[in-house]
Amino acid sequence: MPPTDAGTDPGTDTGAGRPAPHPAGDGEDPLDPPAGDLLDTPADWGPATTSAGVFRLVPVRAERDLGLISRWMNDPAVAAFWELAGAEAVTAAHLRTQLDGDGRSAPFLGVLGGVPMSYWELYRADLDPLARHYPARPHDTGIHLLLGGGADRGRGLGTTFLRAVSDLVLDHRPRCGRVVAEPDLRNTPSVAAFLSAGFRFSAEVDLPDKRAALMVRERTFRDLL
Repeated sequence: MPPTDAGTDPGTDTGAGRPAPHPAGDGEDPLDPPAGDLLDTPADWGPATTSAGVFRLVPVRAERDLGLISRWMNDPAVAAFWELAGAEAVTAAHLRTQLDGDGRSAPFLGVLGGVPMSYWELYRADLDPLARHYPARPHDTGIHLLLGGGADRGRGLGTTFLRAVSDLVLDHRPRCGRVVAEPDLRNTPSVAAFLSAGFRFSAEVDLPDKRAALMVRERTFRDLL
């Protein structure tokens, strides 16, 4: 997995590592994938009410969303971490690997008040090459995020939506005890956003393309609050 960091610059407020989307059969050393939907059908989770408004994860459809996502990837603040700048074909290939895979990684638009404003990837961290770099547990679920528009950065929205989406994961994936992320250690606004969203810093991990901060949000700790 060559994870890089998500679309933020030092003046913005959130970001998580870009996953290494992979086809079926790759990265299965921690656990064999069970039959059925590996992420418990996020398309059916419904909206989350946040302080910023009603937020929803909408599955990416390449024919509808490619142009928008590619534009976001070509924002220099995003490209510096996601490394997907260039022609639409670059983003298309990144999306296709997930959309044509076995469901362990899935892309979504974050839609706020009916307007797409962020890009998300949910993935089974325990079935991902990331699991070679930390003590993964069954059904660990990873999050990656970029805020698409510069006007949405630096306002605390990353924290708001990281908390909302990690709550959605824990509410709708009963077998998942932890939500994890691995932002680049250099992206201090990203790490701060995760901390503010209820994640804790677990460890520094050396990944193929970066030194990352392993961030973890525990179901047990959340339920005690």
